[in-house]
Amino acid sequence: MGGGPRGGGFEKPKNFKDSWIKLLQYIREYWLAIMVALVGAIIGTILTLIGPDKLSELTDTITAGIMGQIDMDHVAQIGFTLVGYYLIASALTLMQGLIMAQVTQGISKKLRTNISEKINTLPIAYFDKTSTGDILSRVTNDVDTMAQSMNQSVSTMVTSVTLLFGSLFMMLKTNLILTLTAVLSTFVGFGLMLVIMSRSQKYFKAQQKDLGLINGHIEEIYTGHSTVKVYNNERATKAEFDAINNSLRTSGFRAQSLSGLMMPIMQFIGNFGYVAVCVVGAALAIEGRITFGVIVAFIMYVRYFTQPLSQIAQAMQSLQSTAAASERVFEMLNEEDMADESHKTEKLDDIEGKVEFDHVRFSYSDDADAEPVIKDFSAVAQSGQKVAIVGPTGAGKTTMVNLLMRFHEIDGGAIRIDNRSTMDFTRENIHDQFCMVLQDTWIFEGTIRENLVYAEENVSDDTMRQASRAVGLDHFVQTLPKGYDTVLNDQVSLSEGQKQQITIARAMIADRPMLILDEATSSVDTRTEIHIQNAMDELMKGRTSFIIAHRLSTIRNSDLILVMKDGDIVESGKHDELLAADGFYAELYNSQFSEEAA
Repeated sequence: MGGGPRGGGFEKPKNFKDSWIKLLQYIREYWLAIMVALVGAIIGTILTLIGPDKLSELTDTITAGIMGQIDMDHVAQIGFTLVGYYLIASALTLMQGLIMAQVTQGISKKLRTNISEKINTLPIAYFDKTSTGDILSRVTNDVDTMAQSMNQSVSTMVTSVTLLFGSLFMMLKTNLILTLTAVLSTFVGFGLMLVIMSRSQKYFKAQQKDLGLINGHIEEIYTGHSTVKVYNNERATKAEFDAINNSLRTSGFRAQSLSGLMMPIMQFIGNFGYVAVCVVGAALAIEGRITFGVIVAFIMYVRYFTQPLSQIAQAMQSLQSTAAASERVFEMLNEEDMADESHKTEKLDDIEGKVEFDHVRFSYSDDADAEPVIKDFSAVAQSGQKVAIVGPTGAGKTTMVNLLMRFHEIDGGAIRIDNRSTMDFTRENIHDQFCMVLQDTWIFEGTIRENLVYAEENVSDDTMRQASRAVGLDHFVQTLPKGYDTVLNDQVSLSEGQKQQITIARAMIADRPMLILDEATSSVDTRTEIHIQNAMDELMKGRTSFIIAHRLSTIRNSDLILVMKDGDIVESGKHDELLAADGFYAELYNSQFSEEAA
């Protein structure tokens, strides 16, 4: 089967109707399987509806036999016919269930796939404003809610509607007066169901939203659980959790309570219909206008008429959850993608490594009046230079590196590599030119070998071990039971320094033309830092390197130091030159030296 529609092709759904229109675009791929399932459901329902008519004939035959002689052949024929009808109906219902299960799982798989693809096309700014837990909730909870609701509701709705109108037709065929009695007794159920639905939809939407919020809160708190414990902030975090949890309980309670009213109301209406049919049917039988078999058939028809009302009520409850969940899913799928770069065919290969920032401007906000983070940044890094970017927190150091990597797009100016604008090449091509070591380490569950050679192919064991020895990691790995094949999980505890050694070795193995180090040695001890620094100096030979560091002692041998303050370069030069100028860099360096001495 072909691929489903990509998220970027939709318009953002605004309500229940729009969400279902978007969902139908996914369902249409399975139209043939769905049609087979629904046709089977309709045929099975029709066979079920014929049953009471045959049962009425059977009852009249037995009644006539009581008065005279029972025609056992006729009774057996009707009985076997009924058994055949019910067996075929059951088989068709089973087929329908199997097909719909396959369809809904296929749709949910496609939705998860599209969300995964969407995540890769979303700009970094989206993740800055959306919690990880909320994104996970959309991928798991919301998609599962949609799949379960469709599996339970779509076929139920078709079967129920067929049963409703089919039983109405059979009742009209059998007796008009009893039909009016049954319909009038259940008519009020429709009105109540519509009123309840109109009131409960907003609570289903609030329930799914609160579920995303609580997932985001839990993910955030348990990720930083040690920080919460150290600062004794358990009470405040518990209060925040309780507030979100209470909101989820309230919205869930209201949604389930209102929708839960449907079933008992419809059961009451159904039982009331039984009573009405029995009373009116008895009066008609006394007058000789109908037989006893007609009353028996109508009692079953009333059940067939009221049963779909209850099923429709339950299905509509599930469909309300589907609408609320699908609105959140399609809201994410319709977020604006990064600009399409499929038309860019030029490649940036065999670069020398000259990097130029030409009057770069950038702001995280789309508001034209927002204060820019980078105001007017200009600098040139020659090929093979070791460039350090220093400055106080919030000066824009990491932002400049993110702009160089095109994690964000600049608002003005230009960034050039070898005199060619980075905007002329795809983001993937730009990323291929850099290896990067961040302050925040990233280790996934897998072997040490897999973590080291991440995304690189045909890496030899010698290359891997050479990089590990260079950062001082090889000795530790050799002490593990399976060496480089040891799986990193909860049972293998790594210090932050060891994690950072792995990420630095990973950058060495990548062996890209340019290097970015963002506080790369912040989590290692002084002795290990010296060891790593020597390895990094060897790695940086012949490569243009950008180093962000707060410990200024680590960048004294840099070829160029850019001193940033409030989004601008206030000083630039070598370490000794900047100290001799006795400016802002000297102030930073001397204050840090004084703190270290103290």
